[in-house]
Parts: sequence; structure tokens; C-alpha cells
Amino acid sequence: MGTAPGEFEIIRDFFASAPQGEGVTLGIGDDCALLQVPAEGQLATSMDTLVAGRHFPADADPSAIAARALRVNLSDLAAMNARPLWFTLALTLPHSDAAWLQKFASGLLQTAAQFGISLVGGDTTAGPLSITIQVIGQTSRALRRDGAGPGDSVYVSGPLGAAAAALPVILGEQKVLDATRQQVERAYYFPEPQFATAAAISELASSALDISDGLLADLAHICKSSQVSADIHLERLPVAPLAQTLAGERALAMAAGGGDDYQLCFTVPQEKVEALEKLDLPATAIGTLASGDAQVCCWKNGKPWRAPSMGYRHF
Repeated sequence: MGTAPGEFEIIRDFFASAPQGEGVTLGIGDDCALLQVPAEGQLATSMDTLVAGRHFPADADPSAIAARALRVNLSDLAAMNARPLWFTLALTLPHSDAAWLQKFASGLLQTAAQFGISLVGGDTTAGPLSITIQVIGQTSRALRRDGAGPGDSVYVSGPLGAAAAALPVILGEQKVLDATRQQVERAYYFPEPQFATAAAISELASSALDISDGLLADLAHICKSSQVSADIHLERLPVAPLAQTLAGERALAMAAGGGDDYQLCFTVPQEKVEALEKLDLPATAIGTLASGDAQVCCWKNGKPWRAPSMGYRHF
């Protein structure tokens, strides 16, 4: 039986060979990475921590865990219309397992290559399994949360509810056929950062963010930052077919408050709505903004609707 790899062996054997892309003067292997900052635009950076047992099952496929960890961070860059450049990884492991690390590194670096982002450094240590990723990108026209105004239309970029409906299956609380299982794992572990949509709406949207904690919770962030209120019409929500299959009549509530879909929620001033519609994006208008006290009011077929959950809470 071989010796379990230590910290420096983990870095050397599983991550140091990561391809180095644009702007990387010196990558993994020294005290710091050296990065050539783009001459134009602004840097955009974000960081998320995923903890086993809270954000993913500890016994899940390591390559899928890695894909999810990087994709949810990339979604933050997409939400601000920033193209990916570099990322760092802090990996806390309960024990050093070469087979687990090989699968994790494979999933991570395949995802990085798909989205054109370079791993440039990080850290490893012992402890309960957790993954912290920091991403850095560049934007010349950032989409922010604080630019919305009264009268703006509220849009979502695609169907909602699939990841929330998939969670009971991921946790082993609900059984499904193998074909549905593949859809479930795709929805939960492989969310699609909305880079193309963000670029398309960058000249039109007054605000935007990605839907991570749930539509209603995340839209409330726009309302608070922009000092507006929102009226959302639930019958307009694009509910994901997978949510309807798995959750039935609960699918609408999952689309409104479930989270983890990583679609965009964005707002568009009325004078730019026609230009947006001409883009032929798979986006759906779900409500409007008004002057108010940062409340999100829900309506279903003209009647007030109270959400079972306003979204995910971290504490």
C-alpha cells in the first residue's frame, strides 16, 4: 500500500500541471502567482465555500463536486458580465486519498478548460471536507444590482426549479429511474453560467444577478440595492420540466424560492424592452418594479400569493 500524498505531493501530482492561460506570468509553484492585469476594463472577483453535508453529499462523485464548485463561482462572473481569467482553490480534506483527488482534479480542470479559466494557486489542509474557490475575471461593462428603477421589467434568463426539485434525489430521499437520475445530476452538479446572456443584455439591462439562493431572495437584493419594490406574477414563471416531473404541484414554489439554478434575474427599462425582445433570448418577463420599500410581492392569477420559502438561508 502506497503512502498517502502530503500537501506538496497533492499540489504537484494533481494540480500543478493545470494549463496556464491568458495573463499568467507565473502560476502554481511559488509563494504567489504573477498575473498580468488586463489593460482595459475592471477586475471582477468573487469567492464561495462549499461544505460537505451542506452544499453537497460527502460521498458524491468527486469530479461532479469539483464541477459544481467551479461552475457556481463562474456564475458570479457571468452575472456581472465578466469573462473568466483565473481562479484559486483552497481544499480541506478529512484525509489524503489519491483516487478521490484524481477524480476531483480531473473534474475541476476539465471545467476550467471548458470555460477558459486558469488555476493559478491555492492551499490544502486537513479537516472536514470543504472547497473554497476564488475567481477573477475582467469586465468592460459590469452588470450590477443597484441600477434598477421604477417601471423596469423583471426577467429571468431560463427555467427555474430543477435543482431544488433534484435535491431530494441527490440526498437519497427520493428514488427515480436511471434516465431521470441523469437529468437530476446534470441539474444539480452542472449548472450553466449564463455568460452569453449577460453579454447580450449588457447594453440593455439596468441590473442583474444570478439566482443562487432562490428567485425571490435574490430579487430582493436588487430591490434593496436599487431602492425599489417588485411585483412578480407567478403564472409567468418558466418552471423547469424536471421540477414538474419530480415535484408536481410543488414545482412552482421551487421555481420561486428553491435556488441553485444559476439563471440570471435582470431588469430592463421600458424604453429598452423592445430592443431586448428583438434579441430572441430564452428570457421571460415575470413582473415589474415600482417605487417602494424593497419588498417583493407575489401574485398568482391576480391574487396575492405567499411563498412557502423566500429562498435559501446560509445561517
